[in-house]
Amino acid sequence: MAELDTSGGGKKGGGKVRSKKASTRVDLTAMVDLAFLLITFFMLTTTLAKPQAMDLTMPDKDEKQPLDQKPVPASRTMTLLLGSKDKLEYFVGEPGKVTPTPTGYGKTGLRKALLDNYKQVKQQSGGKEMIVIIKPSDKSNYRNMVDVLDELKITNIQIYAIGDIAANEIDLLKRDGLY
Repeated sequence: MAELDTSGGGKKGGGKVRSKKASTRVDLTAMVDLAFLLITFFMLTTTLAKPQAMDLTMPDKDEKQPLDQKPVPASRTMTLLLGSKDKLEYFVGEPGKVTPTPTGYGKTGLRKALLDNYKQVKQQSGGKEMIVIIKPSDKSNYRNMVDVLDELKITNIQIYAIGDIAANEIDLLKRDGLY
């Protein structure tokens, strides 16, 4: 039980005789109970920050049905090859015909490349959207994939896909020391 004693302390003053005051005791138990009730009430009724997740739609892997792939124009396609050491390479067009450009993540690397190529593709294709194909290698990590998806969201690129990396694209990463 919590108490607050407000009585006077020891002797004060000279030889005057005074009557002894009765000590005042305040019981704080009810206030402590109320405080804990309020704390638990607000903790239970407060909505905490909900985790945000990005929607990612992946196709079903049904081996009985053939893959239903649509041709993608190479002039509108930017391919991102995710390598090791938090680096990646990108190119617009077909692999082997175009030299990939190595870059890093962030606003001066991938974001700048996405924005520049988006403007260029939109001008060349008559206003059509750019298509981004993300191809993670075995040496890339999950954080790299999340960084790429974040950059696509920031740059407002609507059409993108995640694909498997081909052997010739792994050779491109090996050539530049990113595999």
